[in-house]
Formats: sequence, structure tokens, C-alpha cells
Amino acid sequence: MTISKEAVWEMLNSIPDPEVPAISIVELGVVRDVKVEGSSVIVDMTPTYTGCPAMKMMEDQVKAKLMLEGLDVKVNVVFKPAWTTDWMSDATKEKLRAYGIAPPDKLSFENLHPFAKSDKGPLKCPFCRSENTALTSQFGSTACKALYFCNECRQPFEHFKCH
Repeated sequence: MTISKEAVWEMLNSIPDPEVPAISIVELGVVRDVKVEGSSVIVDMTPTYTGCPAMKMMEDQVKAKLMLEGLDVKVNVVFKPAWTTDWMSDATKEKLRAYGIAPPDKLSFENLHPFAKSDKGPLKCPFCRSENTALTSQFGSTACKALYFCNECRQPFEHFKCH
């Protein structure tokens, strides 16, 4: 059996991120490359963080999805270059916002230090778009998100950290 690289990408794009099911692992940017040779497929993936607890689950989902199609699958975890939120498209960031997570801005120097103050102004609430928000915790449900609170609509929300 042979399969096209595009068909593999399409299958992988149907796998939801285990932590944010509103986006796929392809949209998240962790799937970096796909190589196809006949019925053998090699998928390169980069975790959002070294030690990301969802990485094993994503690897298992990739293997299960492709093996179901009769393919021989190998997943390589690649750490260089390091994953960045810049790999997310604007459409993906909008999906995050609609899901209730404040999406990351474009990566810049001030985003590299986790406690640095940004000169971009306050973070907008993904629910009401108010800028009257406050950081509650540098860490949300996962290490790649911070917890905020909106003083207008009174909703807690997470923010995907830039890195």
C-alpha cells in the first residue's frame, strides 16, 4: 500500500490536541514533518515544552491513526528547533480564542522571560474582549498556559504563553 504525503497530513490534522481539543496537533504546530516511502511513514514531532505530559499521548494517537490505515509508522521526537507559538496560524489562534483561551501574540524578546512585563498593553479577555484583566498564576492547567481573570465579565481564562 502506498499513500501520499498530503493524505498523511490530512489524517494527522484530524487528531485533536489532547489538552485543547478545539485545535489539531497539526494546527498546534507539533507535527513538523512527514516522510512517506511506500507504506512506511516517519512523522517528526516537536513538543511544546521539553517534558510535555501530552507528548506521549500525541505520539500514540499518531501511531494508532496511521496504523489503522495499514501503514508502518515511526515517530521521531525532535527538539531542534524548539517549538514556538509562531508556528500557529492566525486561524488557529482564533480557534483558541473562540474556545476561551487567549492566544499568544507574535513571539518577541519580552516574551522570552516568563515574568517579564510586556509593553504591548493588557491581555484581552477571549470572552468579552475587555482589557481589564489580571494575571492569576504563571501556570494554568498546563505549563504552556498562564491563568488570568477578567474583571469585566468575571471569567477566568487561560493564555497560551509565547515561546
